[in-house]
Amino acid sequence: MAEDIQTTSEATPYRVLARKYRPRSFDDLIGQEPMVRTLTNAFEAGRIAQAWMLTGVRGVGKTTTARILARALNYETDAVHQPTIHMVEPGIHDQAIMEGRHVDVVEMDAASHTGIDDIREIIAQVRYRPVSARYKVYIIDEVHMLSTQAFNGLLKTLEEPPEHVKFVFATTEIRKVPITVLSRCQRFDLRRVDPATMIAHLSKVLRSEAIEADDEALRLLARASEGSVRDALSLTDQAIAHGAGHIGGQTVRDMLGLADRARIVDLFELVMRGDGAGALREFAGQYEVGADPVVVLTDLADFTHLVTSLRFVPETAGDASLSPVEVERGGALAERLSVKTLSEVWQMLLKAIEEARMAASPRQAVEMALIRIAYAATLPAPDELLKLLQGVGDAGRSDGASAPAGSSPVRNGGQGASMSSAPASAMATTSASPPPQAPQMRASGGASLAARMVASTAQPVQQTAAPAPSLSPGDMPATLRDLERLAGEKRDSRMKAWIRRYIRLVRMAEGRLEVQLADGAPPVLPGDLMKRLFDWTGIRWVVTVAGSGGGETLEEAEAARKARLVAEAEADPEVAAILALVPGASVRDVRLRGEPEEAEEEAPVPVADASGDDGFPEQIDVDPSDLGFGGADDDMGEADVFDTDADPDDD
Repeated sequence: MAEDIQTTSEATPYRVLARKYRPRSFDDLIGQEPMVRTLTNAFEAGRIAQAWMLTGVRGVGKTTTARILARALNYETDAVHQPTIHMVEPGIHDQAIMEGRHVDVVEMDAASHTGIDDIREIIAQVRYRPVSARYKVYIIDEVHMLSTQAFNGLLKTLEEPPEHVKFVFATTEIRKVPITVLSRCQRFDLRRVDPATMIAHLSKVLRSEAIEADDEALRLLARASEGSVRDALSLTDQAIAHGAGHIGGQTVRDMLGLADRARIVDLFELVMRGDGAGALREFAGQYEVGADPVVVLTDLADFTHLVTSLRFVPETAGDASLSPVEVERGGALAERLSVKTLSEVWQMLLKAIEEARMAASPRQAVEMALIRIAYAATLPAPDELLKLLQGVGDAGRSDGASAPAGSSPVRNGGQGASMSSAPASAMATTSASPPPQAPQMRASGGASLAARMVASTAQPVQQTAAPAPSLSPGDMPATLRDLERLAGEKRDSRMKAWIRRYIRLVRMAEGRLEVQLADGAPPVLPGDLMKRLFDWTGIRWVVTVAGSGGGETLEEAEAARKARLVAEAEADPEVAAILALVPGASVRDVRLRGEPEEAEEEAPVPVADASGDDGFPEQIDVDPSDLGFGGADDDMGEADVFDTDADPDDD
C-alpha cells in the first residue's frame, strides 16, 4: 500500500496553483473582457492580424494569452478546420502548445536572446512552412529587451511576413519598444484584475482544492496581489501551507507581516488626535505581533488615501477589497478631516516610508515619524495662525488699553523695518486665561483654531516691550565724551573702544545722532550703537551716517592734545636743560597737576572678529597688565617666592 502511494506521488508531482489553474482558453481568462471581445470579433470576421503586442504588469496573463492565441490559430478537431476562439473540446495541437513544446510554436525569451543573431535565425526559419500546424507562431516574451539592431532586423519581416507566420510579443515596458515595431502590431493593454473579480477567482480555486478560507483572508490576498493573478495564486499557495490547510485572516497577516486593518485605523486616529504616546504604544503592540514597520507606514498611507478618496468619491466604499471597518470609520474621518490636513499627512508619510527603508533601525524611524505627524496634527495652518493673531490684536484694541509710554515702533537692526509691540492688557489677558482643552481632531472649519493654538506644545512668542527710560533728560549724552563715559559705566569695552576710535561726530541731539565713520570702522557699528543706546537710555535713537562733516575722533583729539603738551614741555627751559644733561632722554607723556590718571587704553578690536561674519565668538585682545600680572611672563620666578620667615615690616 505504501509502495502504491509512493508510486502515485512520483507519477503526479505537485503543481503550484499558478500553473495548475492557468487558463487554457479565452473563457478561462479573467479580467480581460475588452481584449477577448476584440479578438472574438476579429476571428469571426476573418480579420486576423499578423502580429500582436501584449503589454501589462506582471502576472496579468500576457504569456498565457499568447499561448491561447497560438492555440486558437492552430485549433483543429474532426469538425473544426479553421482558426476560432471557441475551443469547446481539446484539439489536436492543444496539449503541446499549452505546454510550450510544439514544434511550430516557438517561444523565445528576449531577455536571454537579445542580439541580432537570434533574430537572423527567426528570419531564416520563417520562409519554411509549419511542420504540422496551420500557422508557425513566434512568441517573444519581454520583447523590450531586444537590442536596437535586433529590432531593426525584425522590421521588414514583421511588416510583410509570410502568410503562414504570426508574431505575438509580450512586454512589461511598452515605452522601451520602438514606435516602428508598435505600428506594425495590434496592441492590447491587459488590465489589472479588480479586487472583486480576484476574490471570486480565489474562492473558486480554493473550493476546487477543498480549502476553507475566511472572507478577510481573501480580501487581504487580493489586496496584496495588486491585480496580479499569478501573485494572488502564489500567495494563496503560501497561505495554505502556512495555515495547514485553512486560510484565516490572522494567518495571512502573520505571513505577510501585516497589521490588523482595524488597528491601522486606530493608529491613524491616534496620530490625528495628536496623541503621540498612544500612537507609540499602539505601534509597539503591532510590532510585537509581527507587523513590519515599513508595512505599517504603507498601510497608514493607504488609509490616508482611502479617507481622501471617500471625501471626494463616496463610491469608493464599494471596493470589494475594503473591510467594513475601513469603510465605516474611513467615511466618518473623511467628514471630520480637512483636505489640507490629509494632504500634509500624506506627504509626511511618503517621506517617512523612504526614511524607514533606508534607516538602520526601521522601528525607530517609524516611531520618530509617528511623533512628528502627531505633533504636526495639533499645529494650526499658516493661514489659521494669521487669522488667530489678527483676532488677538483686535481683542486687545477693543479693551481700550494703550501701549506703554515711550514704546515707539521697534526698528529691526536699524534697517527700517518696524514692528508694533502688543498691548500689555491683551498679553496679560491671554496669559492669565486658562487654556481650553485641545481638540481631538482638526476639523475642516475654523471654530476651534484658537483652542488648538493655545493647547499646542509650541512655545508662544514672547514680545519684548521697550524698557523704561533709565536716564533723566539732563543725563542724556550730548557729546562723544558722554557716549564714551556711558559705555564705560555700562561695562561695554568693545563699544567704548569703537566710539573712541571710529566715530567722528557731526551733530547730536536727544534721540538723534549723525556721525561720520573713520577708516576701518566695522560695518555693524551704526546698528550696534543704536541697540546699545536703546538699552542704556530707554528711548529710541536714530543713528545716521554722513559722508563728511565729522570732527576728530576721541583718539585723534587726545593724540593731538598729548603732542601739544609734549611740545610745550620740551620748550620749557628747565626741561630742556634736563634733556641736555641726559643723553637719549625724551618726554613721553605730560600730566597736568590735579588731572586724574587716565585708564590704560583698550587694545584694538579686530573688525572681522567684531562683526561676527565668520561665525566665531568675538575676539578682544587684552593687555596682560590689565589682568594684574606683573609682566609678560606669568610664570613664578625666584623673585616671586614668598619667605614665610620674613618680617612683615620689611619691604
